[in-house]
Amino acid sequence: MEGRMPLIGDKFPEMRVQTTQGMKSIPGDYQGKWIVLFSHPADFTPVCTTEFVAFQNRYEDFKKLNTELIGLSVDQVFSHIKWVQWIKEELNIEIKFPIIADTGGVSDKLGLIHPGKGTNTVRAVFFIDPSGTIRAMLYYPQELGRNFDEILRMIKAFQVADKNKVAMPADWPNNSLINDGVIVPPATDVEAAEKRKGQYECYDWWFCHKKL
Repeated sequence: MEGRMPLIGDKFPEMRVQTTQGMKSIPGDYQGKWIVLFSHPADFTPVCTTEFVAFQNRYEDFKKLNTELIGLSVDQVFSHIKWVQWIKEELNIEIKFPIIADTGGVSDKLGLIHPGKGTNTVRAVFFIDPSGTIRAMLYYPQELGRNFDEILRMIKAFQVADKNKVAMPADWPNNSLINDGVIVPPATDVEAAEKRKGQYECYDWWFCHKKL
């Protein structure tokens, strides 16, 4: 796995890391919780600062979804601490989630070093479920800040999908065809296909949906 992005469905590699809140084992210390682990290019940069504020503004929303936030960059821990202090003093925002001070080992395992940008980490986001499995990844260039409402939406969608064994339509919960409905898994045999239209709302036997 070293030197490349891991794949969806892989187990997140167990690692012991230094953070602004002490040493952490990831994902071991977070067993039973969802994790959103996100890398940023560098401390004391404007886009990254707006991103950290955006994450903190949604911190309680993530906590309600049993989700922990963890930041990361190839900066030393004292740089993280000073930056967090600056955000609190200048922007009146207290960053409550830990930030990994990566010496390069974490980024090497996860393939986070941009090949054309020296040692800076890209803007990656890993969605890790309570069993430690990577469920999704987002990958942004340095010049583009992330959409944090989408990150929160993805956590909500994963939890609804897992609990109800359904799939989520485009733009859920505001889909243009089925609104906040969810997609029923397709029938796998003729008999089930014939029964579908009587069980659910359907455009056809292979496209059925329901309200939760």
